Amino acid sequence: MNQVIAVHGWAGDATVWRTWQRRFEHQGWHWQSFERGYGTDEPHQPSWSQPNSGQRVVMAHSLGLHLIPSAVLSGASAVVSLACFSRFVPDGPAGRRLRTALKAMASKLGTAQETGMLQTFLERCALPHPVTALPANPLLQGLAPPGRGRLQQDLVLLQHCSQLPANWPEQAAVLVVQGEQDAIVCDQSRKGLLQDLPAGRFQQISLPDEGHALVTPSVLALVEKWVENV
Repeated sequence: MNQVIAVHGWAGDATVWRTWQRRFEHQGWHWQSFERGYGTDEPHQPSWSQPNSGQRVVMAHSLGLHLIPSAVLSGASAVVSLACFSRFVPDGPAGRRLRTALKAMASKLGTAQETGMLQTFLERCALPHPVTALPANPLLQGLAPPGRGRLQQDLVLLQHCSQLPANWPEQAAVLVVQGEQDAIVCDQSRKGLLQDLPAGRFQQISLPDEGHALVTPSVLALVEKWVENV
């Protein structure tokens, strides 16, 4: 049985994968979505249904690469990295700007500025497309304390993650998809991921007309084609 476990990024939820899930299930794949629980849905950490059979593909978006349960990541036969990073905050001026931005975002959680901050973040995720290109985000309807706490905790993770996650599957095939117009992950961090991955074990695709979200049908099509040939 071929399986996918998909992991959303910061301020995301499992519903962002609905279109992808339908496409892969139509091809006979067993799909599960990780849920961090920022909104009203309870956290959910899926696991491989059959750990030693078929293809086991992790699809991670952005911070999702660092939210994957270790046992899931270590058991993957392939990893699809969508706008991911090993280190989000690089050294130098770019890193200082990002640290300042993360602290500002954290300061707005739990205040009257919370929804506006999340809206601005989603708009930057969508660039160069309009924010309406993204699935509706339930966080804009308001946050409960547990979800707000997880958002706060994961802003700290964004600031301090500095390498590939533990239990990285060294023998897995890896596809790295990056948008050249990414307004969230800086160029230095995108290059850092490529430097940290095992040499010769990944394929990188850089898309000049895409940004951070990478939710367009063309991205889905290229990922689907790559997975078919793993």
